[in-house]
Amino acid sequence: MSATTSPKAVPSFRGRIGSDARSGYPAVPHRYRLHLAPSCPGCLRIAVTHGLAGLEDVVPVTMLPALPDAPGGGYLALRPRYEASSHRHPGPALAPVLSDDWTGRIVSTHAPDILQDLARLFGGSGPRLYPDGADGRIEAVGRLCEQGVNAAAQRAGRSGIGAVARDAALTTLSRTLQALDRRLASTEYVLGSALTAADVQLWVTLVQLDTVHRWHLDAAAVYRITDHPRLWSYARRLAAHPAFASHLDLDAIADRHHAHCRGKEAAGAAVRIVDWPGHAARTVAAVEPAGS
Repeated sequence: MSATTSPKAVPSFRGRIGSDARSGYPAVPHRYRLHLAPSCPGCLRIAVTHGLAGLEDVVPVTMLPALPDAPGGGYLALRPRYEASSHRHPGPALAPVLSDDWTGRIVSTHAPDILQDLARLFGGSGPRLYPDGADGRIEAVGRLCEQGVNAAAQRAGRSGIGAVARDAALTTLSRTLQALDRRLASTEYVLGSALTAADVQLWVTLVQLDTVHRWHLDAAAVYRITDHPRLWSYARRLAAHPAFASHLDLDAIADRHHAHCRGKEAAGAAVRIVDWPGHAARTVAAVEPAGS
């Protein structure tokens, strides 16, 4: 069994917001609502995207507890939306959810679709997170994050894994981080000079690596992970951005991890790579008005 496990469900709803009324879900401000759990990586990506796009007054957000609160998993607050959308829905009512406040039904539970619809159809003065012609490169970074970082780190921290398999997983992880580090040698962001959806995914992946996977790696492995200075400097820089820092709930991430963890804590747990709370605190202080 993996070092960290959490309940996962195949996306039940894959509706899309369209650009006109014929889609069934036109891009109408104030019609839709996000339901997000601060402990979930997919929810964190959506929350950061929502903040970058400046959608606070366009698509409201309902924040859920860090851990599911319904018997058998899922969220009590989401159950009516699931039932309205699928009679006697058999699975747990999980986040993220994009719902239609006009009907009370769920539009989508599939994070990648939600991210694209928010950024492309509602994004205003914020950065173009999905610039024309960049979809393939954004997806490639996503595969690196999922396969070369998340999956490799999880394998490396798995209880009972042999030394050969652990070394292979750590090598994959280190090579992936090195490739990402090289990308940042001459560019400000992972795809060039502009912030894109690829940066949101990479940043959330680095947060997970430092706050979740690190707990199951030994000190030598963590040292190998930290030996990518440009990459971690980039993570710190984004952590100082209000749209990133304001949505980072480390206590919620820790609660989720420890609730589902099946692995043993390793020596690397004591070696934090980034001072995430410190960056968030400095960001909040910088945006507060004088005398507040």
